Order: sequence, then C-alpha cells, then structure tokens
Amino acid sequence: MEKRWVDISQPFSNKIGTWPGDTPFQFELAYSKEQTGSVNIGRFTTSVHTGTHADAPFHFDNNAPTIEQLDVNIYIGHAKVVDVTGVESIGREELQAFELDGVERLLLKTAKKNSVEQFPTQIPVLKENIGAFLQEKGIFLIGVDHPSVDALDNKDLPAHHALYRHGVHIIENLLLQDVAPGNYELIALPLKIQGADGSPVRAVIRAI
Repeated sequence: MEKRWVDISQPFSNKIGTWPGDTPFQFELAYSKEQTGSVNIGRFTTSVHTGTHADAPFHFDNNAPTIEQLDVNIYIGHAKVVDVTGVESIGREELQAFELDGVERLLLKTAKKNSVEQFPTQIPVLKENIGAFLQEKGIFLIGVDHPSVDALDNKDLPAHHALYRHGVHIIENLLLQDVAPGNYELIALPLKIQGADGSPVRAVIRAI
C-alpha cells in the first residue's frame, strides 16, 4: 500500500492564534450563490506570518530576497524530523546528538501538543550557533512547530540572521505533535506573492 501524505500545517480559521498586534485571519463569504445567481465567493484577510508559513529573508533584512524570489526547490524534497521536545534552547550542542549527514531539510518537533487557537507566551528558541552548524551539515531549510525561531520579545532576531547568513531558510508554525521522528518527503510551497516578506504554506509529508 502506498504511503499517504500527511498534512502538518495549521488549519486557518477565524479563531487561529495571531501574533499580538498583527492582522488577524478572517474569512467570510463575500457573495453567496443566492446573491450572484451562480457561485459562492469568499474572501480573507491575514498576516503572512499567521499559521504555518515561510519567512522570506526580507522579513528581517531590507536588502534580502522577498518570498517570490526564492527557489521553490528549497521547499520540496527529503526532510528529517527530530524530536527535541522539552529543550528550551536548540543549537549545535543539542543537534550533534542526531545523525544528520546527508540531511537537507530539518524539522524540529519541540512540543508534545500544539495549540492552534492560542498564541503561546513562551517558546523554545534557536541558538545563534545553529546557522553555522546547519550549513556544515548541508541543511538549507529548517522548520519549527512554533511561531518564531527567536524569542517572542527579541527585536534583534539573532537566530533569523544567523540562519540567513548561512543559507538556511525558515518555516514556522508546523504541526508535528503526531509525527514520529524519521525521514520524510516534504512539500511546503509558499505562495508567489510579489514583494512579500513571507507566505502561508500548505505543508505535507510522506514517510520514506
């Protein structure tokens, strides 16, 4: 039996947790089938950093690429899920325990349960030394199951910048609570939004 694709992206709803002060997600039926005579037409507003999303380097660097300028191949291919549940700060020292040779995309499972509707008050963070370590391993994409790779109150964003300096791209707010550690195929394509600092993604994995 062929292995099935599993959705690891947060479902958008009008109750989804939003970064404090950012644009909340809202979907509504703008025109009903009864109004148009033929079709229902919906519309939504959102921050590009709500739910499961890819950060473009332009998010934190005015001179860096926007989301549509990134190679789609970054977001398609083999990935490895590792379990670092309960680790508050993740860097070179914590990841050296895992076999990462040949890995190109790394997904960090940090929580036993993710709350989609409640924005967290505290999250695990990535250490600044993770960028150089991932580059040494040949990893160019990292995914996390929380809203940021840096502390929620940090304005300097050392992990964001360190990852970018070392050629590592970022996906945040994955749903990995029901995913076992191991090797997978990943598809997590951002939308082609010109000039955008990020984009929602529909992230799916399949065990290999």
